[in-house]
Order: sequence, then structure tokens, then C-alpha cells
Amino acid sequence: MDAVALRVATEADGAAVADVYLRSFDTALPSVRRAHSAAAVREFFQHVVVPRGSTWVAEAGGETVGMMVLDGDELSQLYLAPEWRGRGIGDRFVTLAKELRPAGLWLRTFQVNTPAHRFYERHGFAATERSDGSGNEEREPDVRYGWRP
Repeated sequence: MDAVALRVATEADGAAVADVYLRSFDTALPSVRRAHSAAAVREFFQHVVVPRGSTWVAEAGGETVGMMVLDGDELSQLYLAPEWRGRGIGDRFVTLAKELRPAGLWLRTFQVNTPAHRFYERHGFAATERSDGSGNEEREPDVRYGWRP
């Protein structure tokens, strides 16, 4: 297995970050309608999310295999290339997020994403709220999770 390095994303990573998001979302959440086209998602990650400086990538063999976005105390994105799931990269991202936000974190995940529920609960996050999805662009019921040290 290639060594995986975590690093802050640069503007040059925008397309690769968007690609990881799109492939992961479509694989892990086939029943959830994406709120934006692939082109709009690529534009958003390349020109808005990555330039903010709060995006991290996991890189192996020169390829981006995972991404994480922190927005204040929100873990707003954590996606892995489908073929890289189950290799501990998500664990490393969560550990990094906790180190960077030692006072606590929160996130939302869709209710249908039971693997994500198990993952975050294994890392000490607890469900604090369930919604009908009216507050997200996908209009998909979700769960808010929180972690406090």
C-alpha cells in the first residue's frame, strides 16, 4: 500500500478535491440527489472551498485519495475515494480535526448514511439532533453530530 500523507490543499488541488467528493458521494449515497451538477460542484470546490484554506487532502502516490474541510468548528466535508475506504484515512482525518479543534467539533450527515453514523460514533461523536432535511440543499433528512473532549 502506498504511504498516505495528509496536507493542506493548495489551489492546484481544487479539481482533484472535487473529483474525490463527486466519486465518493455518488458511490456512498446513491439514493441521495446531488443538489448541484458536477460542473457546479467542481467550480465551487476549485474557486470557493479550497482557496479558503480550510481544506486538507490525503495523497498517495501523487494522487488525491481523500479530502476534509473544516469550517470553524464544523467538520463540513470528509470524503474518500471509494477504493481507498477502510484503510484508516478517515480515522487520520478525524484525529487531525480533533487536534486542530480541541474545544470540539460538529457535523451533519444524512440519515441514510449508516456507515458514516457508525464511523463518527466510533470516534466519540454523539447524535444531537435529527432533521427532516428542510435545512439542506438536498432536502434529505440528516443527523447533527457533536464531539466534545
